Amino acid sequence: MQVPRINEPEPGYIYLRSVGQKRDGSWYYLRGSVQIETTEMLLRADEIDYNEETHFAEARGNVSFNSFTRGETIQADRAEYFLNTEMGKFYGVRGSAPPKLDLRPGILTTANPFVFQGKWAERLKDRYILYDGFVTDCRLPKPWWKIVGSKFDIIPGDRAIAYRSQFRVMKVPIFYFPAVYKSLEKEPRKSGFLTPSIGTSSRRGKMVAGGYYWAINRSYDATYRSQYFTQRGLAHHIDFRGKPLQKADFNFNLYGVNDRGFKQEDGTRIKQGGYLAGFQGKAELPWGFQGRGEVNYLSSFLFRQAFTESFNEAVFSETHSRGYVSRHWSSYGLNIVFDRLQNFQTVEPGDHIVIRKLPSIEFASRDRLLSDRILPIWVSFDSSASLVRRTQPLFQTRQFVDRFDAQPHVMTALRWKDFTLLPGFSLRETKYGSTRCEGTICGDGMLRSTREFNLDLIAPSFARVFRKAPKWLGGGEVKHLIEPRAGFRWLSGVEDFSRLVRFDETELLSNTKEIDYSITQRIYAKRGGVVSEIFSWQVWQKKYLDPTLGGAIVPGERNIFATQLEMTGYAFFSGARKFSPVVSSFQFNPVSNFGVEWRSDYDPTRHRPTNSTLLGQYRTEKYFVSAGHNHVRSLATISPPSNQLLAIAGYGRADQRGFSLGFQSVYDFRIRVMQFATTQVTWNSDCCGLSFQYRRFSFGTRNENQWRVAFAVANIGSFGTLKRQERIY
Repeated sequence: MQVPRINEPEPGYIYLRSVGQKRDGSWYYLRGSVQIETTEMLLRADEIDYNEETHFAEARGNVSFNSFTRGETIQADRAEYFLNTEMGKFYGVRGSAPPKLDLRPGILTTANPFVFQGKWAERLKDRYILYDGFVTDCRLPKPWWKIVGSKFDIIPGDRAIAYRSQFRVMKVPIFYFPAVYKSLEKEPRKSGFLTPSIGTSSRRGKMVAGGYYWAINRSYDATYRSQYFTQRGLAHHIDFRGKPLQKADFNFNLYGVNDRGFKQEDGTRIKQGGYLAGFQGKAELPWGFQGRGEVNYLSSFLFRQAFTESFNEAVFSETHSRGYVSRHWSSYGLNIVFDRLQNFQTVEPGDHIVIRKLPSIEFASRDRLLSDRILPIWVSFDSSASLVRRTQPLFQTRQFVDRFDAQPHVMTALRWKDFTLLPGFSLRETKYGSTRCEGTICGDGMLRSTREFNLDLIAPSFARVFRKAPKWLGGGEVKHLIEPRAGFRWLSGVEDFSRLVRFDETELLSNTKEIDYSITQRIYAKRGGVVSEIFSWQVWQKKYLDPTLGGAIVPGERNIFATQLEMTGYAFFSGARKFSPVVSSFQFNPVSNFGVEWRSDYDPTRHRPTNSTLLGQYRTEKYFVSAGHNHVRSLATISPPSNQLLAIAGYGRADQRGFSLGFQSVYDFRIRVMQFATTQVTWNSDCCGLSFQYRRFSFGTRNENQWRVAFAVANIGSFGTLKRQERIY
């Protein structure tokens, strides 16, 4: 959009200004600080010869040309220009164009304009052709990088093409391109080849990669990338995106490797190839319905461990696919769910568990106030009708096992002074089409009828306000609260827990009579009129009045029940017990850039902490440190032992000038192995940056070193094997 100027000419008028003028017929000979101005452009020079009939101008000495429609500026030694056709030639040309800034986090940007120089250039209306020149967005006269070419075809705000060009860094040629295309649009979508990259790996050998981006039309695009590993074979990566409707979009991706196999010392090869497919989509449907879907399919866990570039993904043994259509109104909700969970037990073929819902129709209502005449009465319910299936090496159910579940719930509240008593009662009926019969799956159905009573007591909080806090807390007011709470739960009706096939948390209900109690301490600080919680510590435990949970506990084995998952994600039932572990959750955030979180379970039966998770982080404008430690000391039959440290530390940011350093590691103290480590060094100038990254993998079947490098050009992009999503910062 053209920016209005002060005293600009009226459309169709041409202003001539100079120190001296001479006219000969249709020719004007202008000398000294000459300016020719229209609504679209301004031409300046020491002297200009102008013909008012042909609108031809020849400018000499300190020539400057400004286009107000697109913002580009050109300087030259001499110029020949037709004002009416907006065509001309510039000799000894130098120019600039405003940058297109991408302010997303992690993207290197600069406010420097794109600068170009050449022996001469043509302007054909909105198009420039530059000959024997270069382009850069670095500061002159010593740019860090530049593209040198015999011909540049540029349409400002649209695109730029360089022919027979070299990409140079500090005058050293790095790449040669027969032709290079660069979009200058605000939202570019143009088909073309992607920048090739090279790399190396101790297990895969040398790597060369390339790809093609296809802008199919306004609503669809696709990207294909191929990587060739000299020791392993060819890898393929396909991304297909689309927006078929205004309120619907999807993204499909496929990654696969035609693996020749990892070569052993005896010359044999172990093939680890496979593929991973994913789909994500969403849509706004008629009548207030919404559709969401995510599909993930992994051919083998061995393939994921061998070829993934993420440590977290490599050790995550599940793939989850879920799609649903839902509608919510008033306090009601309707969901039609399609779900598939695949859990890989080992890397051996077929050693996995698959649980499927195809489909599950869920209808529920949140608490609704039914009456408040004498006592407030709230009513809610949950219900579902599902066709489920479970498959694993030892058994499998039939294709579609019917399961119907319904649970109405009623609750009220009794208040006396600052005490609140919340009693609630629910009935739950669950019908199964198949059950377990002596270790196998049989078609005998089963009806489970449970009754549940809950009673929660909320006691008044104890509070004290301290008028003046320590300086490190800001010196304002501090409030300390102690919140006690207790509850009772009784559930019955689970007559034969072992007959149920486990599909989800529905089958984890067990008979129980239990009391839970907790105490929470909180500290709030008031700083600058803003109140924030800076400290909290909650401790809670359960006492089981029925130590065997109605006979559901199998001694010496790992038992999982809903009553345990309500407290902690770590299993602790290996036999009858009267008390659960004491769960402690601690959080400390005295300032916005520092925080500590510690969660630990102390088991009074084993007289020791069974697990501990400690997380801490600190960040300033330039420094950041984050560390986490996970320690599991439970029985091997309940939870595998673990003792790992995760640490991330760094200096700087990906978009800051100068040096940035980063280090990330996962160390296993139990086996004394650094399972994953990454070191990254980045240096950024005012217009470009260079990053090196070293990666180390040592887990499962993988023992590998990787080197990655990337060269980032501000406002253009990154070249190399180090992707933005794989950076530490």
